[in-house]
Amino acid sequence: MPTYRLRQLTVRHLTGNRAPALHALDLEIGAGEQVALIGPSGAGKTTLLATLACAHRPAEGSLEVFGRDPWALNGGARHRLRSHLFLAPQTPPLPPRQRVVTAVLAARLPHWSLWQALGSLVRPQDPDAAHAALARFGLGDKLYARVDRLSGGERQRCGLARLLLSNAEALLVDEPISALDPALARHTLATLRQEAAKRNATLVCSLHQVDLAREGFARLIGLRDGRIVFDAPREQVSDAMIADLYANESVTPALEVLHDSPERIAVGACF
Repeated sequence: MPTYRLRQLTVRHLTGNRAPALHALDLEIGAGEQVALIGPSGAGKTTLLATLACAHRPAEGSLEVFGRDPWALNGGARHRLRSHLFLAPQTPPLPPRQRVVTAVLAARLPHWSLWQALGSLVRPQDPDAAHAALARFGLGDKLYARVDRLSGGERQRCGLARLLLSNAEALLVDEPISALDPALARHTLATLRQEAAKRNATLVCSLHQVDLAREGFARLIGLRDGRIVFDAPREQVSDAMIADLYANESVTPALEVLHDSPERIAVGACF
């Protein structure tokens, strides 16, 4: 059974004229697959991830998650389904005055009772697990730091450490390395891929760094204007296809990668 099956799925913007943000998408993502979403800004990558997380209700078409239509379920059943999904936004919603240990352990809130959740605010339930998750992203020394003392890149990695403590079977990650230097970016993506492989979880990751998407993911989906331009194994995604995906953009990161030297590509520019 695939993790996701989309048939002619259309999602509208929540504000403004409610024009379609995603247009009649047909897409299937299998259990344990690792997929990169690429495309220019405004292509619909974030909206697609939120839809896969059952945060946006389709206007038309159908969405199946683990073989079930989440919007045909009652509220309780849909909440239980969402507990198997983890959406990591580009800017994680971390309370600024909270300690990092508490922010990371919040990943377990869907599985805790009210009293466990309240108790963890006073005395963290499992600080060792939080430390181990942070250490995998190079943040072990930040366990008891306040969130508002972290840099932008550290906050991103703190949000990803939450993912490691979740029991999710689908990991939906939006621009996880936008604030990271090249070495940290590669390490972070490798950690996410390793975690997904270890638990046989589906990983869908949106990226602006086309070189890293091609380097690390076996399947690439190119989005533009809310439509799928291509969906193919990386070996079949040509330089011309990448150039067409970003054609007429004021900033074309793919073209910078395609026409740059091997030495620069090796260090990975952040776009």
